[in-house]
Amino acid sequence: MKLGVFTPLFAKLSLEQMLRKVQAAGLDAVELGAGGFPGADHLDVEGLLASADRARDFRALIADHGLIVSALSCHGNPLHPDPDIARRDDAILRRTVRLAERLEVPVVITFSGCPGDSDTARIPNWITSPWPPEMLQTLEWQWNEKAIPYWREATADAREHGIRIALEPHPNFIVHNVDTALRLRAAAGDHLGVNLDPSHMLWRGVDMPQAIRALGPAIFHFHAKDVAVDRANTAVNGVIDGRSYRDIAQRAWSFRSVGHGHDLLVWKQIMQALRVAGYDYVVSLEHEDALMSTEQGFQTAIDTLKLALLREAADEPWWT
Repeated sequence: MKLGVFTPLFAKLSLEQMLRKVQAAGLDAVELGAGGFPGADHLDVEGLLASADRARDFRALIADHGLIVSALSCHGNPLHPDPDIARRDDAILRRTVRLAERLEVPVVITFSGCPGDSDTARIPNWITSPWPPEMLQTLEWQWNEKAIPYWREATADAREHGIRIALEPHPNFIVHNVDTALRLRAAAGDHLGVNLDPSHMLWRGVDMPQAIRALGPAIFHFHAKDVAVDRANTAVNGVIDGRSYRDIAQRAWSFRSVGHGHDLLVWKQIMQALRVAGYDYVVSLEHEDALMSTEQGFQTAIDTLKLALLREAADEPWWT
């Protein structure tokens, strides 16, 4: 597996400054924002789409730094009940797929989106319980009338351009765990998979090696981000928490740099599970740790992941 980084944490750096920094850190890959929630700080999306020469020069610049682009990310909500937001995020996704084709990047990452509770809704409605009865009825309407039709068509479009779509399972979106990811993949086809980020699952009690085993070939990309659960706060209120991410002292859980929520053994087990599942692509570290500076979070994550990854292939056993 290769080690990379999701580059919005270096948004203040120019493209070349960022590439030099990543290269100096000994990494192999960059994951670039192309719009939506991560923005597009290191990509001139329209310029690259308009000029094959600029796209060729961009690919050469990445290669000259000894790197690859593992994915283009455009996290958004193309199922949003507000039609203006849905159209905007759908357009960003389609544009990113075409840019990925031009830049020879195999994966586009986004969210599955979340509809409202009816065609007249204006705000997404993430349903997590089947009762009262109208909740389950609404959830099935969201799947059958919104999510499945949209992602069947969007996945088919991406397939025509040779691109795989990796949905990041995330709370507040219709794909938020293994079960929902596999349900949508079964409906939309095998060009739809996941960008797996343990930080969105560990606080809900998911055993990541078992989740990885269940997902198997549906894992197209992997985010390395940790989460720390505050046992004192969860003992009182549980893990469902709507407080601001900045209210760390009172929150049930907070995002942390790799190794600062779960120890090295847990991360070794996660990396081992990825290998056993056949994943041999990029582990892309993501920094959203409010207790660490960018530099500190970046370096500590690298140090932990290098220990966990076992980057050199093991010797062949004597008994083979």
